[in-house]
Amino acid sequence: MEALTEFLIQYGYWGMLLAAFLAGSFFPFSSEAVMLGLIAAGLDQTGLLVYATIGNALGSLFNYCVGRLGRIEWIEKYMHVKREKLEKTQRFLDGRGAWMGFFAFLPIIGSVIAIVLGLMRANLFITITSITLGKLIRYLVLLYGVSFFT
Repeated sequence: MEALTEFLIQYGYWGMLLAAFLAGSFFPFSSEAVMLGLIAAGLDQTGLLVYATIGNALGSLFNYCVGRLGRIEWIEKYMHVKREKLEKTQRFLDGRGAWMGFFAFLPIIGSVIAIVLGLMRANLFITITSITLGKLIRYLVLLYGVSFFT
């Protein structure tokens, strides 16, 4: 994992975008480590915020699209998300709608939320908007926290 993080740091903003995409999708990865490395390397925080938000939102939208395919067997086999977890999340999201995509930034459950929104065929525009807002706020909080130490 450390070698991959170092590799992504070498690619600057594009490395940030790819790291954020991986972290936003069902792949277990920490885009925060890459962002901190890139900040230490002197890259502009506004640029990092933009690339990280876009990449992370696209990762969640990848999960949404996988869910929209509706193949529970594939989700269980390739994404390692159990049917019970999907059903539990679906019961929770039922009646709340696409705005719950805001919480896709949460570790572990965030990927499941995006998948279930796809399974439920939630409104795509609202889903994209809510996911992007959640991801943006997540990285803003991270950058704000880093500003205390620099």
